[in-house]
Amino acid sequence: MAATVQFPRHKLAVVDFQRLGAAGILTESDRVELIDGELMDMAPINSLHADYVDRLAQILTIQNYGDYRVRVQNPVQLDENSEVVPDLALVVNRGYRDAHPTAGDVLLLIEIANSTLAYDRELKIPLYARHGIPEVWLLDATEGRMDCYREPVLGNYRESRTAEPDETLTLERLPEIRVHLAALWR
Repeated sequence: MAATVQFPRHKLAVVDFQRLGAAGILTESDRVELIDGELMDMAPINSLHADYVDRLAQILTIQNYGDYRVRVQNPVQLDENSEVVPDLALVVNRGYRDAHPTAGDVLLLIEIANSTLAYDRELKIPLYARHGIPEVWLLDATEGRMDCYREPVLGNYRESRTAEPDETLTLERLPEIRVHLAALWR
């Protein structure tokens, strides 16, 4: 039986990650995010994925009366070692010129997956739970289904369920926001 060898790794902090961008070593064309100190490649965005991002952004923006900001594929800093780029984020409505939103600013994160479902479900959803993100939706673009996660407790979500295809979702922290899923599947 072969022994598992642990090789040393150089972990990055968010400040180092941001310096790589400021120095031009990483550019906007480098689709990466920092998770637990490691650079993770992000998948290219195909038209199906982009269409779902656009539809959800429009639905959420139309209902916004200044209660939150809709951020599309922009960074959220979870801690000093993780800066992720969710497809959509609803965050507290305040200025973010000097720093990206943090986990405490997040009301909802939405990930859309067609080729990254296992990555999102097995890596990002637990990461979000560990950082206390109150609500996450994971849209499986190939199957046309939405998984909803709420109530983070000790690195897991207490509530995890698949929404019905014609269900109307509301946010726990903003119950006036309504997303009619049937409108997404058209």
